[in-house]
Amino acid sequence: MNKFTRFNIFRKSGGLIRPAMWYLYIAVAAILGGLAGFFLTRYRDRKSGSDLLSIAKDQEKEILDNAKKKAQEELEHATRKAREIREKELQIKKNSEKEIKKKKHDLEKIELQLLAKIEKVDAKADQIEKKQDVLKEREDQIEKKKQQVDTIIDSQKKELERIAGLSADEAKAQIMKRTEEELQYEISLKIKESENRVKESSEKKSREILATAIQRCATDHSFDPIVSVVELPSEEMKGRIIGREGRNIRAFENLTGVDVIIDDTPEAVVLSAFDPIKREIARATMEMLTLDGRIHPAKIEEMHEKAKKEINLRIKEAGEQAMLSLGIQSTHPELVEIVGKMNFRTSYGQNVLQHSIEVATLASSMAAEIGANVQLAKRAGLLHDIGKVIESDEANHAVLGAEYAKKYQESPKVVNAIGAHHEDTPFDSVEAVLIAAADAISASRRGARKESLDAYIKRLEDLEKIAKSFPGVMSTYAIQAGREVRVIVSPEQISDATAPKLCRDIVKKIEDEMEYPGQVKVVLIREVRNVEVAR
Repeated sequence: MNKFTRFNIFRKSGGLIRPAMWYLYIAVAAILGGLAGFFLTRYRDRKSGSDLLSIAKDQEKEILDNAKKKAQEELEHATRKAREIREKELQIKKNSEKEIKKKKHDLEKIELQLLAKIEKVDAKADQIEKKQDVLKEREDQIEKKKQQVDTIIDSQKKELERIAGLSADEAKAQIMKRTEEELQYEISLKIKESENRVKESSEKKSREILATAIQRCATDHSFDPIVSVVELPSEEMKGRIIGREGRNIRAFENLTGVDVIIDDTPEAVVLSAFDPIKREIARATMEMLTLDGRIHPAKIEEMHEKAKKEINLRIKEAGEQAMLSLGIQSTHPELVEIVGKMNFRTSYGQNVLQHSIEVATLASSMAAEIGANVQLAKRAGLLHDIGKVIESDEANHAVLGAEYAKKYQESPKVVNAIGAHHEDTPFDSVEAVLIAAADAISASRRGARKESLDAYIKRLEDLEKIAKSFPGVMSTYAIQAGREVRVIVSPEQISDATAPKLCRDIVKKIEDEMEYPGQVKVVLIREVRNVEVAR
């Protein structure tokens, strides 16, 4: 290959000869290597003799042919590669020019849009400036007119003050006073209507809550007597109970603190005591003695100790059962025992434990209705009367129960509810008010507590007597088992304006002079009748 051939290849490839030149250099190097090898072999084999000369020439020719052939193939391959690269570069250049042209077109379009917007903004700015100038002129005109109006108003005020002989503040005060006087009656009516509406709605809601709570509570009421009757297996057992010269009955009474009444009742003796626990221990002791048949002072002591253990176990079980029925947990063991003792205590014939469970149920129901703490209401309701089973003369049962609840680490709200359920101390929570209300409901239910007939009649008479002691009262009637007093007054002596005060005075005197469970409602009636006869 001569230099003209190489020049033609360079010219055909369009100047991109670097890859082709590399292939060309490789081919030339291969040819030169083959020639060098050939001459070296020829030089080495020249001494072998002339017979190898022809073989060497053939090999030389063959090598030259192979080298030319390989160089031609490499040249063609290099030319083809150069053509492909050129085509790719041309395509890339074409695409780039196309993309640049498109971007340029877009930029020109955006530039035109921006120019149009700038022109609009400039136009609006000119308009705004013109409007500001107009507004400024108007503001100046308004300010001038305002000054003129103020001047006119001042002159008119001075003229009015001169004519009326009053300053502006004095006239304003008179107008306000007159307006207030005119509206005072209407304001009073509105306040009265609002108070009546609130009172009616609150009373209605209270009745609904109380009715719902009472309906959910179903507690049996039974009066616990102060005597217990023990049945005997035979009539001769009475003699054994009395013993020789009465030693057995004396020992029994001294040991138990209970009176034994033996009368003509067949096969029965009566145990009488105001302490229900002692009476129950005595009853259990007497039943054990009659079953055993051997009755003497030593046996009485043995059975008495056994009965005490049995009753103490029943007391503990009663307390635990009350706690379990109400879902109350985490209570001091001694407090559980005190709760159990309430099962053997009565208040006006009402079982204290049943009363406490009823109060807890009522209070928790009302707490659920108004969104108060249900568990707190249950706990305080069950414990509110624990002071009744604690023997002490230092304070009333509410204060005493609060002290013991605090001693056994009850919460401050529970302690306050116990101490305040008879309003001996102020209420600290809503739950304390609910306990007081539930206690009043449970105690004032008909049949819940017994009352002698004489005391009942005397209470009714006292109510009527207190109400009739006021001037202007014509007649009084105690109804609803003493829960309500109807007072009829003279219309000539008592007017509509003084009737509310008289009713309040009667209520105050009843509260100061009488003791009664629940509430007493006083209804004052003033009636005026005008009668004419047509002839």
